[in-house]
Amino acid sequence: MSVPASASVSGSARPVLIRAAACAALLLGTAVAVPPAASAAPAPVQETVTVGSKGRIADGGTVTLSGTYRCLDASGPVLVGSSVHQGTAHTRYGVGGTLAVCDGETHEWENTGRVPSGALKAGAADVEATLIELRSVDGLLLPVFHAVHQQKVTLVRS
Repeated sequence: MSVPASASVSGSARPVLIRAAACAALLLGTAVAVPPAASAAPAPVQETVTVGSKGRIADGGTVTLSGTYRCLDASGPVLVGSSVHQGTAHTRYGVGGTLAVCDGETHEWENTGRVPSGALKAGAADVEATLIELRSVDGLLLPVFHAVHQQKVTLVRS
């Protein structure tokens, strides 16, 4: 909307007009951006990774973690990585890696790895699982994250 140059607007009315114009633009933008409910497309399949509520720890420091994952087609190899952290220590310990099948279906994963003796004990722990693709870009393998999930778990003696 244009105002003729000859029109005069008092100084106190100008902020009100600016706010009104901004609100009108916002309302028009919202009305245009919202599609009708009947034309809503189905939600795309999401890539996910989960962590089981319990992990296992053996006397020698071998840790086993598990969960599920779902991913779509990828151009490079995709791995399910996991790490564990316990208490106030700042160290996260990597626990194995599983090659993923990215076909849109849900699959189970299980990673086993060894941590230094005494580094972890039975009880509460924080686990992070990552679904990561190694994609080739100009001859270099670069990581592309598909999903990440952090969860509190209980490590039990096995």
